[in-house]
Parts: sequence; C-alpha cells; structure tokens
Amino acid sequence: MPEIQSNPSKGKMQNSTAVFADYSRYYDLLYRDKDYQAEADYVAGLIHRFHPNTRSILELGSGTGIHASLLAEKGFTVHGIERSAEMLARSLALTEKNAGSGHDRLAFSQGDIRYIRLNNNFDTAISLFHVISYQTTNDDVSAAFQTARKHLNPGGIFIFDVWYGPAVLTDRPAVRIKRMADEHTEITRLAEPVLHPNENLVDVNYHVFVRDLQSGMVRELRETHVMRYFFMPELNLFAMQNGFKNLHAEEWLSGKPPGVDTWGACIVLQAQ
Repeated sequence: MPEIQSNPSKGKMQNSTAVFADYSRYYDLLYRDKDYQAEADYVAGLIHRFHPNTRSILELGSGTGIHASLLAEKGFTVHGIERSAEMLARSLALTEKNAGSGHDRLAFSQGDIRYIRLNNNFDTAISLFHVISYQTTNDDVSAAFQTARKHLNPGGIFIFDVWYGPAVLTDRPAVRIKRMADEHTEITRLAEPVLHPNENLVDVNYHVFVRDLQSGMVRELRETHVMRYFFMPELNLFAMQNGFKNLHAEEWLSGKPPGVDTWGACIVLQAQ
C-alpha cells in the first residue's frame, strides 16, 4: 500500500479544536512532497476532456488553497469551500501574497461541504485529496453529492477521488512513519490504522512529534482521522440518487482502470 494520506481539513476528525489549530500550522510542511502542480494539471486535463467549456470551478474542501491557486493560474475562476478557519486563513494569505498571478479569479468561503449553499452556479465541481472519504455515513456522502449537484450548471461535471475498497482490502492498511523538515521545524508522524471491514471505514490514528530546530522543544499531537473506502456499485448508487451519472473512473494520476492495486480512484460524474 502507498503511504496513508489524508487531509485534516476535510472532514470528521476526533481531536480538540486546539490540536487541530496546531496541526493546520504544519500541514503544508507535512505535505511539501505532494506534487500539487501535477495534480492540478491532471484535474485540468480531466476537465478539458469531459467538460471543455468549463470556465468556473467550485472546490469542496479546498484546504490551504494550493490546488485552487494553480487552477486559477490556468484561467479558471475558482471558489473554494473550507470548513477549517485555520486552513481558510492560509488560503487567503496565499491569495494576497500572489496577487496578480490569476489570484483575482480566486475566492474562498468557510463552510461545511454537506450544507453550504452559495448564490451562484459553476461549470465543474471538484473535491480532492480524499474529501469524500471523510464523509463516513451514507447521509454525509449524499449531502456532499447534493451540494455539488445544486451548484452545477446543466451538464456540469463533478470530479473527486476516494479510497478504493478493492485495494484497501487487498493491500491492508499498515503502520507508516513520515518525516519532513524545513529550516525551522522537523515533523515525525506515526500513522496507525485500524480497519473496520463491516463499516467500510479505517481509523487512522496519528501521533505527531513537532520539533523546533532552534530551541529543540518538541510538541506532541494526537488525532484520529476516520476514512471511508468505496466500491464502484455504491458510488454509482450515490450518483444516481443525487442527480448524476457516472461518466468515467480511473486510478488517480495514472489514468489506469481501477483495480485491486488502486488505493486512490478518481471519479467523474455528470449532472443530469
């Protein structure tokens, strides 16, 4: 299995507000090895393939705004929705810092992707970095799909990625350790997963050590991310029940058909 990745801004977590605020400060460092540019290029390619007339994008669960920023640089108008106030602040800071590089086409709002309603529609909706896998109940998943559907123009598409069930059950989640550092901070993260096969859920228990390289002081954080994995028939059912049809499914980034070695599946739905 690949390294367990999840986005702490995206959905249900069992942790205190204070710890979450601390974690958000280290988020970009922890994922500095993530190739956001390649992912933005990949998503733009899917948009051009399945809805080439797209001008506007709604991002559900926009995190610190990096995907949105890169897509805006490509000429799209992007509105990001983010539940975490700390992540939203980082998004707005990024926009101000890079004003003039397409960031006049960026906007962000704070809100829960299950319930937020805006006053405008979009050509495409996206939800990246396993946002939908953070919707752990059937009602949560349907509510997120409904948000996407209600904000799409006729014929609009919804692109998202999820943990894919066949791979999760074939290549079981295992303990992983990740270390990242910059000139100021060193982070060590231990991820200990617990599989709940009858619920299609994995508890990812994170134990994070953050060391200040100047003072040597170490801070310790603990939190649990509850992740849902999906199978294609249930995704098709959620799509049909919420006004979509499934246009396409493939392995995230590679474009290969999803299989037992596909941890991240990318789905393209079309509004009906």
